[in-house]
Amino acid sequence: MTRIDQKFARLKAARKKAFVSYIMAGDPDYDTTLGLLQGLPDAGVDIIELGIPFTDPMADGPTIQLAGQRALEAGMTLSRVLEMVRAFRKTDNTTPIVLMGYYNPIYNRGVDKFLSDAKEAGVDGLIVVDLPPEEDEELCIPAQAAGLNFIRLATPTTDDARLPKVLQNTSGFVYYVSITGITGAAEASAADVGPEVARIKAKTDLPVIVGFGINTPDKAEAVAKVADGAVVGSAIVGRIAAGDSVADVLAFVKTLADGAHRA
Repeated sequence: MTRIDQKFARLKAARKKAFVSYIMAGDPDYDTTLGLLQGLPDAGVDIIELGIPFTDPMADGPTIQLAGQRALEAGMTLSRVLEMVRAFRKTDNTTPIVLMGYYNPIYNRGVDKFLSDAKEAGVDGLIVVDLPPEEDEELCIPAQAAGLNFIRLATPTTDDARLPKVLQNTSGFVYYVSITGITGAAEASAADVGPEVARIKAKTDLPVIVGFGINTPDKAEAVAKVADGAVVGSAIVGRIAAGDSVADVLAFVKTLADGAHRA
């Protein structure tokens, strides 16, 4: 079992929903991100998504696009992302970390080298938004063989004909994108999300976590009630962009985590 599998087993035993947070590695700088990373578990975060900055983040809205630009300008690289995970693992060997990003930096590093380095650093899973199931041989299947979960996105436009293809090599959890469009573009509606989560859960035993458009504790609670957990990214990244201190960002994250855990 991966750390992700173990985390969901513990949450299920405790009858709790998961709270997943996203931050961009290197935004606004390495030390700030590492401080946030180290503080997220105590703020109630069950799984951390750590963004790999990329020059052409096509699925991301302005908030996360700008975070990636700030990180790149501050000298963030894929090697430094892995260095950050290694530093985190020195004091935390249980909280799962999922790297989220695009295929280009991984391809540029070399798939075999990347997977070996990621596993050694303490990465648990990958979300690579621009690799469809038709390209599973590129990264998904090698990642699973290396012991990393490969987490796939399902969306409101993933119909019943497409869903089995999306699910076939997915592991860890399914990330349901609650809205059509880019991150931070609209607000999620639990009334809309609930039937879609049920439809996916009828086809898989994996947990279904919902992200995009969740920006308040009440919204996290409402969405977590109809899913296995909630993801918040842009609302947290927005606080970082505004210059909030690490302590203030973590205090905000705790309110979101508390919301999801009330579900």
